Amino acid sequence: MAKIIVFNNDTDRMETYYRSESEPMPYNTNGTLKVREFRGSSKSNILWTTKRTMQSWNSQRYIYGAPIPVGFAFKRPYEGGHGNQSQHYAGVAFDVGQTLSSTQRTRLWNSANNSGVWSYVEPISLTPTWVHFDKRFGKSACSTGGFPQLKRGSLSNYVLIAQDDLNTLGFRTNGLDGIFGAATQNAVISYQKSRGLTADGIVGCNTWRSLQENVVGTGATSTTIN
Repeated sequence: MAKIIVFNNDTDRMETYYRSESEPMPYNTNGTLKVREFRGSSKSNILWTTKRTMQSWNSQRYIYGAPIPVGFAFKRPYEGGHGNQSQHYAGVAFDVGQTLSSTQRTRLWNSANNSGVWSYVEPISLTPTWVHFDKRFGKSACSTGGFPQLKRGSLSNYVLIAQDDLNTLGFRTNGLDGIFGAATQNAVISYQKSRGLTADGIVGCNTWRSLQENVVGTGATSTTIN
């Protein structure tokens, strides 16, 4: 049984669901995306995504008109497997079509690229054996791209990434809920002080880089929340 935290972009609230591996993801229609498919190779008991990501999947599946095999979707930062500020850690990205033929993948890529439902579709030249699309949102804190800036009052699945990083590194946020409150702010400040960063309690470009560099692929710790 997985705990699934969903950022509802329409109500600006965090929602929690409990689903078995064979059940569809929250907001998925017609059972086209099971929990086990979204989980992929992640071993986490907690998964997260957004309502609009699931709605985009629904639209993509309808447009393509055939099953879409999912190779990789969700990962927690400490599990690694992707770049330091990958949208897979936000639960808004899919790497799909690995078992399809080249012709089928091209058709899938074209349908995704022309659908208008995704924020980003990786150029096919960069993904010759799969198709990547994601529903990232917010202005990147770094000019080179990546996650958005977070501060007190922020609420989203990106806050979940920061909280996950901080707890894994021993800076407790008193929970994993996607809500940037006082405890998360204090954890950010303590972390920033420990790394010689500007201790402003804001997760900007430098703090994101530091957190992810110190967590991605390192494995869970005794303070990781699971």
